Amino acid sequence: MNKLVLILVISLLANCSQSQVKEKKPTNMEKHKYSNKLAQESSPYLLQHAHNPVNWYPWGEEALNKAKDENKLILISIGYAACHWCHVMERESFEDEQVAVLMNEHFVCIKVDREERPDIDQIYMTAVQMMTGSGGWPLNCFALPDGRPVYGGTYFRKDQWKHVLTSLSDMYQSDKQKMLNVAADLSKGIIEAEVIDYKVDAKEYSDKDLKEIVEPWKPYFDKIEGGNDRAPKFPLPNSYEFLLNYSYYTSDKETLEHVYLTLNKMAKGGIYDQAGGGFARYSVDKYWKAPHFEKMLYDNGQLVSLYSKAYQLSKNEDYKRVVYHTIEFLERELRSSEGAFYSSLDADSEGEEGKFYVWDKKELEELLGENAKLYCDYYKVNEQGNWENNKNILHRGEKEENISKKYHLSNNELIIKIESLNAIVLKARAKRIRPSLDDKILSSWNGLMLKGLIDAYRVFDEPVFLQTALENAEFISNKMIDKDYRLWRNYKNGKASINGFLDDYAFVIDGFIALYQATFEEKWLNLAKNLTDYTLKHFHDDKSGMLFYTSDLDPKLIARKMEINDNVIPGSNSAMAKNLYYLGHFFYNDNYIEISSQMLHNVKDDIKRSGAYYSNWALLLTHFVYNLKEVAIVGKDALPFRKKFDENYLPQCIFSGSTTDSHIPMLEGRMQEGKTTIYVCENRVCKLPVYGVEEAVRVYL
Repeated sequence: MNKLVLILVISLLANCSQSQVKEKKPTNMEKHKYSNKLAQESSPYLLQHAHNPVNWYPWGEEALNKAKDENKLILISIGYAACHWCHVMERESFEDEQVAVLMNEHFVCIKVDREERPDIDQIYMTAVQMMTGSGGWPLNCFALPDGRPVYGGTYFRKDQWKHVLTSLSDMYQSDKQKMLNVAADLSKGIIEAEVIDYKVDAKEYSDKDLKEIVEPWKPYFDKIEGGNDRAPKFPLPNSYEFLLNYSYYTSDKETLEHVYLTLNKMAKGGIYDQAGGGFARYSVDKYWKAPHFEKMLYDNGQLVSLYSKAYQLSKNEDYKRVVYHTIEFLERELRSSEGAFYSSLDADSEGEEGKFYVWDKKELEELLGENAKLYCDYYKVNEQGNWENNKNILHRGEKEENISKKYHLSNNELIIKIESLNAIVLKARAKRIRPSLDDKILSSWNGLMLKGLIDAYRVFDEPVFLQTALENAEFISNKMIDKDYRLWRNYKNGKASINGFLDDYAFVIDGFIALYQATFEEKWLNLAKNLTDYTLKHFHDDKSGMLFYTSDLDPKLIARKMEINDNVIPGSNSAMAKNLYYLGHFFYNDNYIEISSQMLHNVKDDIKRSGAYYSNWALLLTHFVYNLKEVAIVGKDALPFRKKFDENYLPQCIFSGSTTDSHIPMLEGRMQEGKTTIYVCENRVCKLPVYGVEEAVRVYL
């Protein structure tokens, strides 16, 4: 960290402890005593703050011009609707009239929904991480009137917040030059962060590269509880998909056992909603027991994919139940009437984190009667509780066979019994006051959900999963994409808005590629290609070979960032690199494959340094190392043949198929009269055709 930046941070944090405290209950304020500019917005997060005494503005020219005209510092306060500590800070500070006076007098205050405007969040999150070494939400960053950051942090207690407000205001008046110097240093750092160089040395990939990613990762495996050996624990589904593939290619038993251990522990833990299905965002402990109760669409879409693929390889029935129950939850609680999926459910209800989901033992005894003892044993419920106020988070501990033996049931009878009791519990829970729903629809997250549904359909051959996926895809196609293939990010109240970012294009394209392989309807593959061409036109950086996060049509911010790393959601550059690689093979487009290869080559050394945060890149690397198999199926039984292939775990394959002549290059000229024929190819070189799936798998895969 630059010395000037460090001095400013230390001076502002003097006498301010950063420890978190228990939240206060909401105060009884007169309804709508105050209103601000956020009342005109559609974002549920912004609307949560529409009646604060703070004069909040949404991000836009009005607020930015006001700061310049009045020569005031800007506060950019960023969060999202399901964020627990965002709610805490609102109740403690933003609803407090005295605090609001300080904020209104000395600052132009801007609220940002990070899910709507991740481009803004990226910039100010980078600034806060540079200053403090960490980040999170709520994110509160102070900036000069021109938008360049000078100071920031995450959650502040009320007394801390007042101290920061007064200190910054005084410093801006008394020592503006120091702030200008800090702003210059921070802005330079933001621009230089994640700078990627175009590498010109030879592109060479081998299984040694993959081993050099995984071996340094293994010491961080938690061999008792799964996941990485630390708390909090995030699911990181993309990391485990890569490790699953790696173990398949290399027969690495240790890695495979770690993946299964992690999935087993998550499925049994409190991070998974045992009664209602679906996963919370993360576990605050290392045992997956105590979740941060918010439920996000992006986690659940990806975890549906991961558990489906893990079932395909392992045939573990518990994974199948997780997939079915999670999709049931998504259908029940996050699906819109138009066929798309909403963003999230709040962690809080009635001002208390997790209240909707937890139980005391007496409640369950009254609800379940003579079956309560079995239920409480199964989910480790006791009178003392494992959560606040003697409440219990439902989670599984003891092995099913031990419970079965104790209650003289077969394992199958036990599962049937527990599911019937969960239905009773779920029905009773539905009568409680529900957590708030963030009902905006995001293209990127719906792309992840579309992919999850397709993966589940292909593994389990469940028609309703395909129907739900098709309705979702039609929604995106009809409501979110313009005729020129411009994609909108957000949909709310019947209106699409906000020019799409790179992750919107990347995940929607990925979803359409997956949908084509499930249906062999060529319109989805052609739509994926058209969106890709639009992306290359408006996002590609010729200098680095990578893709910017924002379109060249977007208003300029203080930096035009690139999203390189993978995290709880894969990075948009790695997702687009995979899309380009797949589409290059479907359409025999060498340019796509070369762009993908160059992008991978640019980050190859970074992958080895931190596999968990480059795992989607590592997935792409496996295709270059082991050669993608192009499976083309032509003839009247093309779809039944594809379903037969899906009984096997085949991560090295992409599938195209048709019952008639096709102009898709993988299929063109391959139809044989009266036969369904399978071609298995590598780099456009095809093996002799075969006429049965079992033979193709045995001989070529």
